[in-house]
Amino acid sequence: MTVNPSGWRPERPATAADLAPATTTGNRALMLEEALIFEIGDTHTCGVDLEDAPTAPSRLGGLERRAPIGLPGLSEPETVRHYTRLSRQNYAIDLGLFPLGSCTMKHNPRLNEKMARLPGFADIHPLQPVDSVQGALGVINELAVWLIELTGMHGVAMSPKAGAHGELCGILCIRAALEARGEGHRKVILVLESAHGTNPATAAFAGYTVEDIPATPEGRVDTAALKARLGPDVAGVMITNPNTCGLFERDLKEISDAVHAAGGYVYCDGANFNAIVGRVRPGDLGVDAMHINLHKTFSTPHGGGGPGSGPVVLSEALAPYGPLPFTERYEDGHITLVEEETVGDRHPHSFGRMTAFHGQMGMFTRALTYILSHGADGLRQVAEDAVLNANYVLRALEGVLDAPFAASGPCMHEALFSDDGFPEGFSTLDVAKGLIDEGFHPMTVYFPLVVHGAMLVEPTETESKAALDQFIGALRSVAERAKAGDPALKTAPYFAPRARLDETLAARKPVLVWKEPLAAAAE
Repeated sequence: MTVNPSGWRPERPATAADLAPATTTGNRALMLEEALIFEIGDTHTCGVDLEDAPTAPSRLGGLERRAPIGLPGLSEPETVRHYTRLSRQNYAIDLGLFPLGSCTMKHNPRLNEKMARLPGFADIHPLQPVDSVQGALGVINELAVWLIELTGMHGVAMSPKAGAHGELCGILCIRAALEARGEGHRKVILVLESAHGTNPATAAFAGYTVEDIPATPEGRVDTAALKARLGPDVAGVMITNPNTCGLFERDLKEISDAVHAAGGYVYCDGANFNAIVGRVRPGDLGVDAMHINLHKTFSTPHGGGGPGSGPVVLSEALAPYGPLPFTERYEDGHITLVEEETVGDRHPHSFGRMTAFHGQMGMFTRALTYILSHGADGLRQVAEDAVLNANYVLRALEGVLDAPFAASGPCMHEALFSDDGFPEGFSTLDVAKGLIDEGFHPMTVYFPLVVHGAMLVEPTETESKAALDQFIGALRSVAERAKAGDPALKTAPYFAPRARLDETLAARKPVLVWKEPLAAAAE
């Protein structure tokens, strides 16, 4: 069969996997089929031998379990094999390029991990006496100093545990500042159309009314529309810079000046700080509060709901209202934690706490290690290389995929494409699924919402030209198949452990409880 220049075939040919006979186990060589943990173990037995517990009076006050717990009993080898086999089906930054836009899936240097595992950092407890954890407090303090310096701000709250948690911290600081000057009546937060989706949710959660400000056809904020809406009811503006279209908001200083003149504050979403670290200081642009995702800019692992960290830098106007605790270094080098509002007059206006303790120590250690190993010049190069790689991807695919804002000039750290030019019946989703067969995790799809069928690609600064060329070749091939109407693409992926799923059904009607086959059949 003749192959066209783009590398795809009009009809999907039979592969070795198709022609191979079915296996008894369902395994395909080293790609092992794995059953549910309930199907491996037995809910009536335990993986270890335990003697019956002696009878004793209950101290649970009527809350005793009245039925078996229903967990499967597995031996240690069964348990290890189960989770190892499942882990083999995950895509990871250690396997290949992660093109998720606005997520900055950076390489996590092993030096960071080594430092975080040192006993003096890994084995401490948040309730230890302050004098016994001076080294750990020193890490928090020094990281705070770096974050203030890199952003050009006045103070920083280290305790927020994630980006959205940091957003809430910033908005609460704004509310506290407004109430302190008797303007608690300001109840409107303006959120720009090109901002991250968590921004309006955060403002609404904090009790504010959210109003959208549109973007221009070039993908940046409509500054005139924003200025026209400012008034005595506006508490502040939430802006993402660089924005979700991958563009730098060039009018941010002008916007900040207008918001301040109208009595409001400026919150900047710092999730994309990786694109400007070492080159632009948000404080110089009039920003009052900005969270920093340590995993996106300073290479700590993505938490997945776990070890997140979202410090919030604050302007001189908002710093007095920041949350507790914070570190304070005395002239003799001793560091203490300020944990009470009533201790002297050091922080009498704090709105309170964001979390029980001091933040995520493991993430602080990793982030400071990253900063010190790069230095100021190295951090600047991080931003430059991230932007260079994104623009290389943008221009390499410009003739294949529609790039709606390519005419606006160079992008920042992420390249944005759309599904414009695809024939009827083909969509961004088909391209994403086709990339899985090519061995890549799909890019961010259908975000930002201002672009139809959006495909947002962020290669990060550590990807080599060879890795980028391989990804570009794969995405080019899949995109050309979609534009040519290749029917095989509609049922991709073929080589993943599972074929294309009905994701809408899975999201709306998830099966979250396992039932034994006989019980399920009886229903």
